[in-house]
Amino acid sequence: MRMIEQDQENDDSTEVTWEDQQKINSFSKLNTRMKGFEAKVDAAKQEKEALDDLSTELELADEDEPVLYKIGETYVHMSLPRALKRLEKDQTDLDVRLTKLSESAQQCEADMKQLKVALYAKFGSAINLDE
Repeated sequence: MRMIEQDQENDDSTEVTWEDQQKINSFSKLNTRMKGFEAKVDAAKQEKEALDDLSTELELADEDEPVLYKIGETYVHMSLPRALKRLEKDQTDLDVRLTKLSESAQQCEADMKQLKVALYAKFGSAINLDE
């Protein structure tokens, strides 16, 4: 452990106003929301990879044989053309959901950036808003 010099100590004389506390709380909420969006984006990307793998597998399938297709928690037998149409629809829906999640995460990040600028301007190194 190392001791810091007297002139390097934080000046704690900056008063935290109610508005400042609201900004800090907003930043915390946005940070939590951002982590949730990131987790959902990661899950959606994994699902997209699984659907891409399924698409490759269905290209090799026999058209006369029924295909087991997972809908929710259930597997359903369906014809290959119907399964391909369903797969295309699922991929489109997933792309839309992934786009919305990414846009929400970007908006969260922009709002956090604005709050960071305001809070660091007032508190300097006395506040830590990074991970």
